[in-house]
Amino acid sequence: MLKNRFSKQLISSAFDLMPMVAVVLVFQVLVVRQPIPDALHLIFGSVLVVIGLTLFVLGLEQSLFPLGEGMAYAFARKGSVFWLLLFSFCLGFGTTVAEPALIAISDEAARVAAPEQSAEAAAAQKSYAFGLRLTVALSVGTAIVLGVLRILRGWPLHRLIIGGYCLVIVLTPFAPASIVGVAYDFGGVATSTITVPLVTALGVGLASSIKGRNPMIDGFGLIAFASLMPIIFVLIYGMLS
Repeated sequence: MLKNRFSKQLISSAFDLMPMVAVVLVFQVLVVRQPIPDALHLIFGSVLVVIGLTLFVLGLEQSLFPLGEGMAYAFARKGSVFWLLLFSFCLGFGTTVAEPALIAISDEAARVAAPEQSAEAAAAQKSYAFGLRLTVALSVGTAIVLGVLRILRGWPLHRLIIGGYCLVIVLTPFAPASIVGVAYDFGGVATSTITVPLVTALGVGLASSIKGRNPMIDGFGLIAFASLMPIIFVLIYGMLS
């Protein structure tokens, strides 16, 4: 059965990749009008991408989705809001602080903000980058807690999201101009390939296990908080630092 699913997913991943490869080839041949550089490496790399995407999707289906839903059901049966919220915060914080995209953006922002000219400057640059990473990780942990509370209490999603972006608009003029673009970018890079499936499964599982909650209406929306809160937290971080 697993072999059959792998074969089907492999074919599906290949079809998913085809439009991207087609766009690159068409522009390379018809617009740039140059031969494809190192076609053998391009083919080999495309095969690796297809295999990697297939293994990633199967891994989500086999482990992360069942794990997230199982944890949600277990906490719902246990009936402890404290442990559920603590787990939600640790899940958001732990999966975000080690996110490669977050590390890359933090290091680049620190490098631009404090060009390295001495040992003291290098230490300040490292501290600034770590502060950004920690701030974003804390914000995602807080966002997941807020999303779980929304599911438990039945709060309307749109009101919280609109209120959050209104707060972003209010904070933006008071934040340093150098941090605004960085803060807005962090809203996109904070949610990682591990955070998204785990948090989604947690939300759906939690909504499914609570009487009166609709998994389709109440189970989704946690990722929206995880994209919104980093903007608010980084704007405040820029104002304080």
